[in-house]
Order: sequence, then structure tokens, then C-alpha cells
Amino acid sequence: MATYSFLNTYCTLTGPGGQINLGAGASTTDEGITFEPNDDINKMDIAADGAVMHSLGANKSRTATVRLQKTSATNQLLSALYALQTANAKNHGVNTISLHNSSTGDAITCQQVAFKRGVPINYGKEGGMMEWTFDVGIFDDTLGGNI
Repeated sequence: MATYSFLNTYCTLTGPGGQINLGAGASTTDEGITFEPNDDINKMDIAADGAVMHSLGANKSRTATVRLQKTSATNQLLSALYALQTANAKNHGVNTISLHNSSTGDAITCQQVAFKRGVPINYGKEGGMMEWTFDVGIFDDTLGGNI
């Protein structure tokens, strides 16, 4: 029987200024953490005579989004890290995000990670979430080792 739990998700952002937990224990919302490809890995061309050509791209980039509760203390840590890393180019784009889920065996490593933008800040009837977005230069994953 296969089982999944976010409680088994260990995720850290490491770079100039510190290391921050983004997984279980960081008040991550139900929407969690996503890694979205920035481009297709394949380009298919079809010739006038119907011949097919596949071109394999080398793009390993992604966009990572971390969603935290408005009241998460992790927002303060990320805000301070954002300020430090965007104040000087030598601190920008050199983060690493590492994620491991021990119940599924998933392992993800993101290198050359930069804050994509400042976090949108909303105030409303409910606290909601804070979405932190990162550009990932190199994304590597191994999925499902324990399923």
C-alpha cells in the first residue's frame, strides 16, 4: 500500500544569508510547493511530406512556488533573505532548494535559484497565503523511489 504525507516533506532553501525550512513545520498551505517547467523539453516539427523531427532541448529550468500561511514565521525569514540577496548581485541567484519526501522517495535538487520577485502582500477578510516565487536554473528530480 502506497502512502503520502506532507509531514514527510523536508524542503530547505539554502544560500547567502542562511538556510530556511520550507517543508513540514513552515506553515505551508494546502496548495504547498510546486515546481513548474518553464519550457517544453521537446519541439516536434513536421515536414511538408509528413516526416517528423523531434528536437530535444537542454532547458532544465523551472519556476518554484512556495505557499505559506500569512502568519507563518517563515515569511519574515524569507523577507530578510530577499532583502539581503537583492541588495547585492553577488548574493543573487546562488541559492539551492532541496526537497525530499521520505514516504514517496521523491528527491528534488534545484540549483542557481533566485527570488523571482517580491512577495505579493494581501490583506482581506481571511489571512490567506503568501506566495514566494523563485527562478530555478537547474532542476533535477528522482520521483517515486518508495511507491
